[in-house]
Amino acid sequence: MSSPANDSVSVLRFDKKSVKWALRTIALFVFAAMLFLWILEKNRSFILLLSIALLFAIAMEPPVAALAKRGWRRGAATGLVLFGVLISGVAFLGLFGGILFSQASSLISDLPTIVTDLTSWVNSTFKQNLDPATIINQLNINQSQVTQWATHVAGGIFGVLSSVVGGVFQLLTFSLFAFYLSADGPRLKRVVGSWMQPAGQHVLVTIWDITVRKTGGFVVSKVIMALASATAHSLFFAAIGLPYWLPLGLITGITSQFIPTVGTYLGILIPVLFAAFTNPIDALFIAIFATVYQQFENYLLSPRLSKITMDIHPAIAFGSVIIFANLFGAIGAIVSIPLAAALVSIFNNYGMRYELIPELHDLESQGGKPTRDF
Repeated sequence: MSSPANDSVSVLRFDKKSVKWALRTIALFVFAAMLFLWILEKNRSFILLLSIALLFAIAMEPPVAALAKRGWRRGAATGLVLFGVLISGVAFLGLFGGILFSQASSLISDLPTIVTDLTSWVNSTFKQNLDPATIINQLNINQSQVTQWATHVAGGIFGVLSSVVGGVFQLLTFSLFAFYLSADGPRLKRVVGSWMQPAGQHVLVTIWDITVRKTGGFVVSKVIMALASATAHSLFFAAIGLPYWLPLGLITGITSQFIPTVGTYLGILIPVLFAAFTNPIDALFIAIFATVYQQFENYLLSPRLSKITMDIHPAIAFGSVIIFANLFGAIGAIVSIPLAAALVSIFNNYGMRYELIPELHDLESQGGKPTRDF
């Protein structure tokens, strides 16, 4: 047995040049990360606008590709589709813009009264002691704030002009990026592919095609169902004489399609609450009509449109809405579901799948077969 004196002793030494190089690399990495986050924060609105333009360009891909196959030049096909969309939007504003803005302005002005009536109903029905003034202040819909909102919607000349100029600039920026992203899509794909090895190019083509097909189909199908729902509910609300029928119909249609899981119930809850304080029987009619329309959408409209889209798990859809809404607000919530749909499709295509062991395979008989992939 050797004595401690004869045992070899290991000494750990650091090379000064290596330590300096490592510290310098870490410092540069941290600085680059902080600079990237700072640039991202300063350009968050532009990045969000670019993301929406990319989604819009993907949604235009099916008609643009169809025209390109018929011999149209890619730029001309993109311009025709984009022009058709813009003309449709202008036509809608020309037909219903005055009604929409006037009703939206009245709706905003009446918000404090609506909240007060709703609070009084809750207090009398459920024996509560809620203070309407406190709720109005917490929701930031006091009279001064409402006056400011109403002024922006239908107020003075300078407010309207500034809003119009800002809106036109945003629209032109959005249209420009959407046009070039759609018209130069194949060229962009070739440029990105030239940076990769052949194996990576095959992956790029597969991911690109999946993203365009699934995301574009998802956006188109949701827009069609939102327009159908908004049109049907707006006409019904107008037929029964519901105040603010046009903005409430648009809210119902958009909310029911672009907010997963709870959007259908939330979208119809808002007009039901408005009707409950003017004519309670109208609230019952709205609930009945919404139930009938939902059956039409579930059994006739949605199955036909689902052929061009994909089914995404409600938990993933709802989680993506929360994350993107926290990052980018209301527009981020709308953009989140198409992005999540593309990521899920890519994961399903490239994710590894294995045979289940008997213990897991037997779970299908207990809980039923899954209706969709995550």
